[in-house]
Amino acid sequence: METNFFKSIIALEVAGDWTINIAKETADRLIVSVLFYNNCVGDDARKKVPPILLKGTPQELDDEFFQAIELPIKETAQLFANMEQFLKQKEQAKITSQMEKDNTSKADRDKSDKQKQYEQAMKKVDELEADGKYREAWIKVPQTEIYPEHTETIRNRRMGLSKQFAPDLFNEPKIQEPC
Repeated sequence: METNFFKSIIALEVAGDWTINIAKETADRLIVSVLFYNNCVGDDARKKVPPILLKGTPQELDDEFFQAIELPIKETAQLFANMEQFLKQKEQAKITSQMEKDNTSKADRDKSDKQKQYEQAMKKVDELEADGKYREAWIKVPQTEIYPEHTETIRNRRMGLSKQFAPDLFNEPKIQEPC
């Protein structure tokens, strides 16, 4: 007795595992349950794929078994491949998203640190100004290159402090008397 059953299974070229159950329905009829599955797929939806049920006489099953299961098995194998690809892409998106969140939170931290430094510098300027140390306060005003978002405020603050300087008698422009 020669059969090509296993050669026919290999010829389907699908990755997965098989569970085949055969039960007698009547004296001359069989019920064949073919479950194709792939435990390598991480999606639990793979467990919801139903088995293929075939009923017939032994001769009918011998003649038509592989024609009846070929298309459903190939479609199921493709479904499993799509599930696995989806899970990989989903994981990649999650990793990318986490990296993006990390980058965003790092940028926010850097921005808030920079804002804190600006606020501390301006607080020091306020203290020096309150003590009447206008020149020192003017020197402590942050640079516009470091804090471009506060350029207008920084310039106004420097001008306001410059007006408070005591006049310098030695650097005042000399008034020329008419000849």
